[in-house]
Amino acid sequence: MAPTPLLQLRELTRSFSTSQGTVDALQVDSLDVMEGEFLSIVGPSGCGKTTLLRIVAGLLAPTRGRVIIEGREVTGPPPNMGIVYQRPVLLPWRTVLSNVVLASEIQPGDHGDVHERARELLDSVGLRGFEQSYPAQLSGGMQQRVALCRALLTDPKLLLMDEPFAALDAITRERMGLLLHRLLRESRKTVVFITHGISEAVFLSNEVIVMTSRPGTVGKRLLVDLPEARGLELFGTPKFAEQAQEIRKAVLQYSDEA
Repeated sequence: MAPTPLLQLRELTRSFSTSQGTVDALQVDSLDVMEGEFLSIVGPSGCGKTTLLRIVAGLLAPTRGRVIIEGREVTGPPPNMGIVYQRPVLLPWRTVLSNVVLASEIQPGDHGDVHERARELLDSVGLRGFEQSYPAQLSGGMQQRVALCRALLTDPKLLLMDEPFAALDAITRERMGLLLHRLLRESRKTVVFITHGISEAVFLSNEVIVMTSRPGTVGKRLLVDLPEARGLELFGTPKFAEQAQEIRKAVLQYSDEA
């Protein structure tokens, strides 16, 4: 018997009412994400990537269709899920440690010794010694590492990431990509990752989806055929360049159709 996908999208649409009439933003007939898969979604601006993620997160209801996580239909923010946004969204009056443990306060359940787990996560991302610092005392990359720790604190089955490195400079973004790959390779999380960075998508993913212009549909799916262990040297290989170029062509094609 074939394994059941952790995440399933079925006949999913989303429309918005505007002063000019109804706008069809999203139309995804079928999409499965298996447990342990890292799926990146790229596409033209305005194609519905963030709308799709918000629907999966239970923060926005679809106009039609279903989102199913672990066999249960999503009707609101599901348990066992973490989210990392483009901005860290840290509470400025809470310390780094108390920002991380905030996840356990929001999600019900027995999460064990959350302070010990939070310290372990902060250590794993190079933030040992910053537990009692405040967000304003951290760089942008450090703040995003705190947000990542917060999302991982409750050991979620599914991690949703909406352009989490978009506001970072190029060098910090590369470092965050390496860090994320190491953390998630060890934990085998299932990840849906929204990005405009084609090289970033290829480097991190098992599979990349290219969405079409509005209404956003799945235009192309590419399995990433690269070694599981990845370092910066991978960016200079012919295979990496070939896969990135294939995705780039698809993004340009669907952008031209807008």
